[in-house]
Amino acid sequence: MGGVTSSIAAKFAFFPPNPPSYTVVADESRGGALCIPEVRPRQDVDVLKLRTRRGNDVVAVHIGHPKATATLLYSHGNAADLGQMYELFVEITLRLRINLMGYDYSGYGQSTGKVRLLL
Repeated sequence: MGGVTSSIAAKFAFFPPNPPSYTVVADESRGGALCIPEVRPRQDVDVLKLRTRRGNDVVAVHIGHPKATATLLYSHGNAADLGQMYELFVEITLRLRINLMGYDYSGYGQSTGKVRLLL
């Protein structure tokens, strides 16, 4: 019985924000580089679309720091997307003097595909 209960609970626990808190567009002033217009633009931020083996596009942001000696790969919680996490990512980068790479899961934000639960 416990397996059924946890399976049902998991279906309600993982819910991406709807609608997504951000969009991704090509910025012609930056040579067509991807950007998130809902957040303050920064020169040290790269917005990426990464193709998965399943053919989905996963949106990621890389925030660089000029004195960084490490890079943090940040996997956000299950009820947020990159638009909601962006300011925190910038703050972590500045305070810890590190690079940070954050991404949305398939089905979250502007990442394509469906949310998949592996139980």
